[in-house]
Amino acid sequence: MKKRLLVTRRLPDEIHARVARDYEAVLNPEDRLYSTDDLVRLSADFDAFLVCLTDKLPRGAIEQLAPRLKVISTFSVGYEHVDAAAARAKGIAVGNAPNGVTIATAEIAMLLMLGATRRAPEGERMIAQGQWTGWTPMQLLGRRLDGKRLGILGLGKIGQAVAKRARAFDMLIHYHSRSRRPPGEEQGAVYHPTLEGMLAASDVLSIHAPSTPETRHIINARNLALLPRGALVINTARGDLVADEDLIAALKSGQVGYAGLDVFEGEPKHHPGYLGLDTVFLLPHMGTSAIEARIDMGEEALDNVDAYFAGRPLPHGVN
Repeated sequence: MKKRLLVTRRLPDEIHARVARDYEAVLNPEDRLYSTDDLVRLSADFDAFLVCLTDKLPRGAIEQLAPRLKVISTFSVGYEHVDAAAARAKGIAVGNAPNGVTIATAEIAMLLMLGATRRAPEGERMIAQGQWTGWTPMQLLGRRLDGKRLGILGLGKIGQAVAKRARAFDMLIHYHSRSRRPPGEEQGAVYHPTLEGMLAASDVLSIHAPSTPETRHIINARNLALLPRGALVINTARGDLVADEDLIAALKSGQVGYAGLDVFEGEPKHHPGYLGLDTVFLLPHMGTSAIEARIDMGEEALDNVDAYFAGRPLPHGVN
């Protein structure tokens, strides 16, 4: 008998086809949001959940899940929306999809970097609002990327992919992580044992750290002040790594010259202070919005569910 699987959001057709083949599945073609209470109630009817980052399962909800539910696999790298420790205590396996997002997110980081340095959002608005009257020598002067020092906060898979692409633009790569990466993963990047040291050497800061209690608001007024004046700040990781009020103040003062943000604290809400600034490039969490990435993410998430019911360790387990 096939196991019952709930897929909480609309996913690519290729993933729906695999789900329908291997499971007694309930899909969500209307892409409606399930509440936490919905998921708790539905846990009595399913053996597995394939969830997304919009599905919130904190400790209190995990503790109420029915005994039937055995595995939760999330269609995302981050899994802070699922209390993995509480799930482990309850005997529920949790997995994520860590690899499919890498290239797509790195590409968005480079898009933000290029758009910020060359003031692309301002140029687009100028045309859209009918304000462009023709070419002038000093119009919307930006900066080139070559020779600029790129500081990467978190040299994991995505950080390494960004470094590889930035190197093609002749940028100089610096990084800070919780521990130094092996030489083969550093690829010549300069390691800084302290965040403070890396920030001081970063003309561009690109954030690729996970969201944890220790990293929440790690990009704050104190740390922004350590950047060279006029530096660029790029965030494609998690919105809560940045203290919005502090970044907005740094943009207004010129301490930060430009910011490119794909993620926001409390999204889809975002700080209204960004909207009045010409020096920000904002995207609606598009880091993984490539069909190749979405299919890879779905395959990885389903690999976890398959492995659990086959009696194997989850290939991408997190607890």
